[in-house]
Amino acid sequence: MAIKGIIFDINGTLVDINTNETHDEIYRVISNLLSYQGIFLTPEALKESYFKFMKNQFETSGEEFPEFDSPGIFREIIKQNSTDFTRRLHPAKLGQLPLFLAETFRSASLFRLCLYPEVERVIKKLHSKYRLAAVSDGQTAYVVPELNAAGLLNYFDPVIVSGDFGYRKPDMRLFKKALTAMNMNSSEVLFVGNDMYRDIYGAKASGIKAVFFKSNNCSFENKTMEPDHVINNFMELLDVVRLYE
Repeated sequence: MAIKGIIFDINGTLVDINTNETHDEIYRVISNLLSYQGIFLTPEALKESYFKFMKNQFETSGEEFPEFDSPGIFREIIKQNSTDFTRRLHPAKLGQLPLFLAETFRSASLFRLCLYPEVERVIKKLHSKYRLAAVSDGQTAYVVPELNAAGLLNYFDPVIVSGDFGYRKPDMRLFKKALTAMNMNSSEVLFVGNDMYRDIYGAKASGIKAVFFKSNNCSFENKTMEPDHVINNFMELLDVVRLYE
């Protein structure tokens, strides 16, 4: 059957990214920023709180494949450490503060963000013929701005991000949300990803043909299903797509 759409994983598939959420400098920056909001936590206390609240989100999720909520973590940190100064901040500022802190956290942890070779060329070519979508684990506060910074955001509709739903790949609901938004059946779509379990297993379990990209950040962990195709560089994806024309 001819395909009508292609769904992509983002980080490790389209975008070559390197982050380090344990780097102490992140927590120094956020600690200083919080002090301007009347919240006084040492970098060490902030780091401990961040991972404590993340762990609590995972443990209380009830999902088989839980996803954390970064703005939610900072919302809880603000709630538990607010002072009179904090509470006197403008309500609009307080409302936006958790998201702003999540964005700042990510930017401080980011060490590399670039496209893999030939990705932009291939995406432009595919976009002229196919509906393109993205299904990504992570936070919308990170994924959407990073996809925009990489120059690709306008090629994808929809962009489904796990942090908005509280569960991550390989949960089939994420793949099905993309299919619903695209108004396509699973047989009409290819999925391209770099993780044998979260991407390939998730797509195949959802009835979608899967292409595994052996990027520098690929994972073979928990390999339980074989991909329909394997590519070693992005230009090879065009050859795969031609098989379904």
